[in-house]
Amino acid sequence: MSGEILAILPAYNEEVSIGSIVLHARQHADRVIVIDDGSSDRTAEMAKLAGAEVILHPFNKGKGAALKTGFIEASKNGTKVIVTMDTDGQHDPEEIPKLIAPILAGEADMVNGSRYMNGNGKNTPFYRRIGQNMLDTATNLNSGLSITDTQSGFRAFAAHTVPVFNFRSNGLAIESEMLMDAANAGLKVKEVEIGVRYDVDCSTENPVSHGLKVMAKVLHDMELNRPLYYFTAPGMVFAAAGILMGLGFLRVFYLGGSLMFGPTLLMIMLTLVGSFMAFTGIILHSMSRMIKESKSGLTCLLLFLLIQNASQFINLMGSWTG
Repeated sequence: MSGEILAILPAYNEEVSIGSIVLHARQHADRVIVIDDGSSDRTAEMAKLAGAEVILHPFNKGKGAALKTGFIEASKNGTKVIVTMDTDGQHDPEEIPKLIAPILAGEADMVNGSRYMNGNGKNTPFYRRIGQNMLDTATNLNSGLSITDTQSGFRAFAAHTVPVFNFRSNGLAIESEMLMDAANAGLKVKEVEIGVRYDVDCSTENPVSHGLKVMAKVLHDMELNRPLYYFTAPGMVFAAAGILMGLGFLRVFYLGGSLMFGPTLLMIMLTLVGSFMAFTGIILHSMSRMIKESKSGLTCLLLFLLIQNASQFINLMGSWTG
């Protein structure tokens, strides 16, 4: 079965809301596929009754894995636009036309639904907004984009973008990962304003735990994608602190004072480790640019292996100095 507009709805224990979401989504999509990610309730049954196609995961694999299954299915037919949205009732399927319009008009390859554009998002709980700001900043630094809502699950994609996404993350970090993949592929990413409901929040994961996991994944990706931020920036801070400590020690020594072993050793370590990190970031950045500009697959592979080995060496040095 084919359809120009395909809605992919990952779901895990959403029997209460899935029927309504599917019915409304079918008003704006030619096909609606629900990926039942190992639910223990009647999510699959309710989705089928509402008219959705259902793909079952034998056990809970995570949102990233569910989206991967949906995108694989989307690549098998004549789909033109793919829409993804959460199934807990926070997103309004009536806003699907707003998301797909820029793609149909040729203005974007990917559209991100944002809860925070134009000063919106005032109803967002305070603790959530703090975490969102941190994740938005880290994701934007990592991707080089300027997205106001990097953790939004309400998105639209042109069908030709399917091969761009690697789906390395099975969990909720998939939102940040997909933005990184889109940026690396040079996709045109646009944002449109969407509404959101928090009175129906049925998240299956603690927001603090979720935020920490996503942040860890973003920082891990930044190690290779943005080495200047990951290594050089903190390295320069460490080196500068060591140099300032050294200047203070020289002043004390010049005035006839004596140097203490502990602080002096700390100053030396800060200066050496900071300098090493700063130059390592510059080297890795150069390698990363060579990978992007290289047309040889073998060269890309060799450079990637060099970066991996360099990163492992840095981690080893850090554990040794610690």
